[in-house]
Amino acid sequence: MIEIASLEELTETQREAAAHILVRALAPWPSAYRTLKEARKEVDSFAGNPERLGFAALDGNAVRGWIGAIRTYDHGWELHPLAVDPDYARGGIGTQLVRMVEETARAQNICTLYVGTDDEFGGTNVFSKDLYPDVSAHMRRLAPARGHPFVFYRKLGFSVVGLLPDVNGPGKPDIFMAKRMS
Repeated sequence: MIEIASLEELTETQREAAAHILVRALAPWPSAYRTLKEARKEVDSFAGNPERLGFAALDGNAVRGWIGAIRTYDHGWELHPLAVDPDYARGGIGTQLVRMVEETARAQNICTLYVGTDDEFGGTNVFSKDLYPDVSAHMRRLAPARGHPFVFYRKLGFSVVGLLPDVNGPGKPDIFMAKRMS
Protein backbone atom coordinates (compact mmCIF):
# COMPACT_ATOMS: atom_id res chain seq x y z
CA MET A 1 0.00 0.00 0.00
CA ILE A 2 1.33 3.40 -0.99
CA GLU A 3 1.60 6.10 1.64
CA ILE A 4 2.50 9.70 0.89
CA ALA A 5 5.14 11.39 3.06
CA SER A 6 6.86 14.75 3.01
CA LEU A 7 10.27 14.76 1.32
CA GLU A 8 11.55 16.32 4.53
CA GLU A 9 10.83 13.04 6.35
CA LEU A 10 12.92 10.85 4.04
CA THR A 11 16.07 9.13 5.22
CA GLU A 12 19.36 9.59 3.36
CA THR A 13 18.83 6.18 1.72
CA GLN A 14 15.34 7.17 0.58
CA ARG A 15 16.61 10.50 -0.81
CA GLU A 16 19.21 8.57 -2.78
CA ALA A 17 16.45 6.32 -4.13
CA ALA A 18 14.48 9.43 -5.13
CA ALA A 19 17.50 10.68 -7.09
CA HIS A 20 17.82 7.33 -8.90
CA ILE A 21 14.11 7.45 -9.77
CA LEU A 22 14.48 10.98 -11.16
CA VAL A 23 17.23 9.86 -13.55
CA ARG A 24 15.36 6.73 -14.67
CA ALA A 25 11.90 8.28 -14.96
CA LEU A 26 13.02 11.29 -16.99
CA ALA A 27 15.38 9.39 -19.31
CA PRO A 28 13.31 10.27 -22.43
CA TRP A 29 14.06 13.97 -21.88
CA PRO A 30 17.61 14.62 -23.11
CA SER A 31 18.13 17.71 -20.97
CA ALA A 32 16.72 16.30 -17.71
CA TYR A 33 18.91 14.99 -14.89
CA ARG A 34 21.37 12.91 -16.87
CA THR A 35 23.56 12.17 -13.85
CA LEU A 36 22.96 11.13 -10.27
CA LYS A 37 24.87 14.22 -9.16
CA GLU A 38 22.30 16.46 -10.90
CA ALA A 39 19.41 14.41 -9.50
CA ARG A 40 20.80 14.49 -5.96
CA LYS A 41 21.12 18.27 -6.22
CA GLU A 42 17.45 18.50 -7.27
CA VAL A 43 16.27 16.25 -4.41
CA ASP A 44 18.41 18.20 -1.93
CA SER A 45 16.99 21.52 -3.18
CA PHE A 46 13.74 20.70 -1.38
CA ALA A 47 15.33 20.28 2.07
CA GLY A 48 14.72 23.29 4.28
CA ASN A 49 13.75 25.50 1.34
CA PRO A 50 10.61 27.54 2.12
CA GLU A 51 10.05 28.12 -1.62
CA ARG A 52 9.72 24.38 -2.28
CA LEU A 53 7.70 21.49 -0.97
CA GLY A 54 7.65 17.88 -1.96
CA PHE A 55 6.13 14.50 -1.31
CA ALA A 56 7.27 10.93 -1.80
CA ALA A 57 5.21 7.81 -2.46
CA LEU A 58 6.37 5.09 -0.09
CA ASP A 59 5.70 1.38 -0.34
CA GLY A 60 6.84 0.39 3.12
CA ASN A 61 10.26 2.05 3.23
CA ALA A 62 10.78 1.94 -0.55
CA VAL A 63 10.38 5.15 -2.55
CA ARG A 64 8.26 4.54 -5.66
CA GLY A 65 7.98 8.15 -6.82
CA TRP A 66 8.07 11.76 -5.76
CA ILE A 67 6.81 15.20 -6.67
CA GLY A 68 7.92 18.72 -6.02
CA ALA A 69 6.12 22.04 -6.06
CA ILE A 70 7.80 25.40 -6.32
CA ARG A 71 6.14 28.46 -4.82
CA THR A 72 6.72 30.70 -7.84
CA TYR A 73 3.85 33.17 -7.28
CA ASP A 74 1.81 34.30 -4.31
CA HIS A 75 -1.15 32.34 -5.66
CA GLY A 76 0.45 29.87 -8.06
CA TRP A 77 2.78 26.91 -7.77
CA GLU A 78 4.76 25.06 -10.40
CA LEU A 79 4.75 21.27 -10.26
CA HIS A 80 8.38 20.25 -10.67
CA PRO A 81 9.42 17.52 -10.91
CA LEU A 82 7.15 14.49 -10.96
CA ALA A 83 9.02 11.22 -11.15
CA VAL A 84 7.65 7.70 -10.72
CA ASP A 85 9.86 4.63 -10.76
CA PRO A 86 9.34 3.21 -14.27
CA ASP A 87 8.78 -0.25 -12.75
CA TYR A 88 5.70 1.18 -10.98
CA ALA A 89 4.44 3.59 -13.65
CA ARG A 90 0.77 3.59 -14.61
CA GLY A 91 -0.27 2.26 -11.22
CA GLY A 92 -1.76 5.47 -9.84
CA ILE A 93 1.30 6.71 -7.95
CA GLY A 94 1.66 9.86 -10.05
CA THR A 95 -2.01 10.65 -9.57
CA GLN A 96 -1.69 10.24 -5.79
CA LEU A 97 1.29 12.56 -5.72
CA VAL A 98 -0.40 15.26 -7.81
CA ARG A 99 -3.53 14.99 -5.63
CA MET A 100 -1.41 15.53 -2.49
CA VAL A 101 0.05 18.74 -3.95
CA GLU A 102 -3.45 19.86 -4.96
CA GLU A 103 -4.76 19.21 -1.45
CA THR A 104 -1.87 21.15 0.07
CA ALA A 105 -2.31 24.00 -2.43
CA ARG A 106 -6.01 24.35 -1.62
CA ALA A 107 -5.25 24.39 2.11
CA GLN A 108 -2.84 27.29 1.47
CA ASN A 109 -5.31 29.20 -0.76
CA ILE A 110 -3.30 28.68 -3.93
CA CYS A 111 -5.38 29.50 -7.01
CA THR A 112 -3.39 27.79 -9.77
CA LEU A 113 -1.03 24.88 -10.25
CA TYR A 114 0.95 24.77 -13.47
CA VAL A 115 3.44 22.47 -15.12
CA GLY A 116 5.74 22.60 -18.13
CA THR A 117 5.82 19.39 -20.15
CA ASP A 118 8.68 19.66 -22.62
CA ASP A 119 8.54 17.73 -25.85
CA GLU A 120 12.13 16.88 -26.62
CA PHE A 121 11.48 13.38 -27.92
CA GLY A 122 8.52 13.44 -30.32
CA GLY A 123 5.73 12.78 -27.85
CA THR A 124 3.30 15.18 -29.52
CA ASN A 125 2.31 16.34 -32.98
CA VAL A 126 4.04 19.70 -32.42
CA PHE A 127 7.50 18.16 -32.07
CA SER A 128 9.86 19.16 -34.90
CA LYS A 129 7.31 21.69 -36.21
CA ASP A 130 7.77 25.38 -36.86
CA LEU A 131 5.05 26.73 -34.58
CA TYR A 132 5.35 30.32 -35.76
CA PRO A 133 3.56 32.54 -36.65
CA ASP A 134 0.31 31.01 -35.34
CA VAL A 135 1.38 29.29 -32.12
CA SER A 136 -2.17 29.29 -30.74
CA ALA A 137 -3.45 27.28 -33.75
CA HIS A 138 -0.87 24.58 -33.01
CA MET A 139 -1.86 24.66 -29.36
CA ARG A 140 -5.52 24.02 -30.24
CA ARG A 141 -4.55 21.03 -32.40
CA LEU A 142 -2.09 19.56 -29.89
CA ALA A 143 -2.31 15.76 -29.78
CA PRO A 144 -0.17 12.95 -28.43
CA ALA A 145 2.11 11.09 -30.80
CA ARG A 146 3.56 8.65 -28.27
CA GLY A 147 3.67 8.61 -24.52
CA HIS A 148 3.69 12.31 -23.68
CA PRO A 149 2.79 13.36 -20.11
CA PHE A 150 0.43 16.13 -21.20
CA VAL A 151 -2.19 13.37 -21.60
CA PHE A 152 -1.73 12.38 -17.93
CA TYR A 153 -2.11 15.97 -16.75
CA ARG A 154 -5.15 16.53 -18.96
CA LYS A 155 -6.83 13.51 -17.32
CA LEU A 156 -6.20 15.18 -13.96
CA GLY A 157 -7.99 18.34 -15.08
CA PHE A 158 -5.08 20.44 -16.31
CA SER A 159 -5.59 22.56 -19.44
CA VAL A 160 -3.03 23.45 -22.07
CA VAL A 161 -2.46 27.18 -21.59
CA GLY A 162 0.54 27.79 -23.80
CA LEU A 163 3.31 26.60 -26.07
CA LEU A 164 6.83 28.00 -26.01
CA PRO A 165 8.36 27.15 -29.39
CA ASP A 166 11.97 26.06 -29.72
CA VAL A 167 12.93 26.65 -26.07
CA ASN A 168 14.59 23.22 -25.90
CA GLY A 169 16.11 23.58 -29.37
CA PRO A 170 14.58 23.92 -32.84
CA GLY A 171 11.28 22.05 -32.99
CA LYS A 172 11.36 21.21 -29.27
CA PRO A 173 8.65 23.19 -27.46
CA ASP A 174 7.58 23.43 -23.87
CA ILE A 175 3.88 22.79 -23.33
CA PHE A 176 2.42 24.69 -20.39
CA MET A 177 -0.59 23.35 -18.52
CA ALA A 178 -2.50 24.78 -15.57
CA LYS A 179 -5.33 23.89 -13.24
CA ARG A 180 -7.55 26.08 -11.09
CA MET A 181 -7.52 25.05 -7.43
CA SER A 182 -10.57 26.91 -6.13
